[in-house]
Amino acid sequence: MSIKVRYFASLKESIGRSEDDLEFAGLATVGDVWRSANPNKALPDNVLAAVNMDYVELDGAVKDGDEVAFFPPVTGG
Repeated sequence: MSIKVRYFASLKESIGRSEDDLEFAGLATVGDVWRSANPNKALPDNVLAAVNMDYVELDGAVKDGDEVAFFPPVTGG
C-alpha cells in the first residue's frame, strides 16, 4: 500500500524534507509510518498526527492511499 507522509513547521526543518512517499506490505499504524520514514529519529514528544486531515492517535490505522501528517505542538501567547 502507498502512503503519503507530510511534515509541518519545525518538524519539516529538523527532518530536512516536507514529505515522503512510503510503501507498506500489510497493515500499518501512524507510529509505523513515522518509524519507517525516520528510522534513526525518535518521534518528538507531543507531536500531533492526522490521517486524511483528521487527528488520530499513534496507534491509528492507515490504509492504501492515506495521507499522514505530523505537526509539532503549537504554542502561543
